Amino acid sequence: MLPDLAIHHKREPVADTRMPDPHQDVFSKNVFGFWLYLMTDCLLFGTLFCTYAVLHSSTFGGPASRDLLHLGIAFTETMILLFSSVTCGLSVLAAVQNNTNRACVWLGITLLLGASFIGVELHEFYSLIQEGHGPQKSAFLSSFFALVGTHGAHVAFGLLWIVVMIAQLVWQGITSDTFRRLVIFSMFWHFLDLIWIFIFTFVYLLGVA
Repeated sequence: MLPDLAIHHKREPVADTRMPDPHQDVFSKNVFGFWLYLMTDCLLFGTLFCTYAVLHSSTFGGPASRDLLHLGIAFTETMILLFSSVTCGLSVLAAVQNNTNRACVWLGITLLLGASFIGVELHEFYSLIQEGHGPQKSAFLSSFFALVGTHGAHVAFGLLWIVVMIAQLVWQGITSDTFRRLVIFSMFWHFLDLIWIFIFTFVYLLGVA
C-alpha cells in the first residue's frame, strides 16, 4: 500500500513577501556598486587630507591652526554626527522590523541632527571669513576650507537624500526597493561619520595641540 503523501509531505515555509531579501542579486549588486563609489570617495578625501598635511604650515605669515580653530566647536559637531549615525542605524533596524512609521521618525531625527551639524559648520566658516581668514588668505586656509567644506557638501547632499527617502517610505512603505535604498544611504551616512572622525583628529585635535 502506497504511503499517504498528503500526510508525510512537509510543507515548505512561505516567505514573507513584505520583507526584503538581503541575498537577492539586485540587492547585492547595488550594495557592491555603492561600495565601489565609496572607494572613489576615499581617494577624494585621501587627496584632500594629503593636501592639508602638506599645506597646513603654509600660513603666509598669518595665524596658524592653533590660533583659529576651536576644539569646542569641533567636539560639538562630532557629537551631533555620532548621534545622527546612531539614529540612522535605528531607522534601518525599524525597517527590518517592517515598521515604516518608526523608520521615518528616526530618519527625521537624523535629518535634524545633520542640519544642526551643517548649521554649526557654516557658523564656523562665516566667523572665520568675517575675521578676514577666508580660503584666499593662505594655503593653509585654502586646504582647510577644501577638506572640511567637501565633507560638509557631502552631508548636505545626505540631507536631501533623507528627505527623498522619507517621501518614498511614506508613499511606498517598506519594500525591497526602499529597504535597499535605505541600507545604501546608511552606508553613505556612516562613511561620512568615519571621515569626520579623521577630520576631527587630524585637523582639530592635532591642529590645536
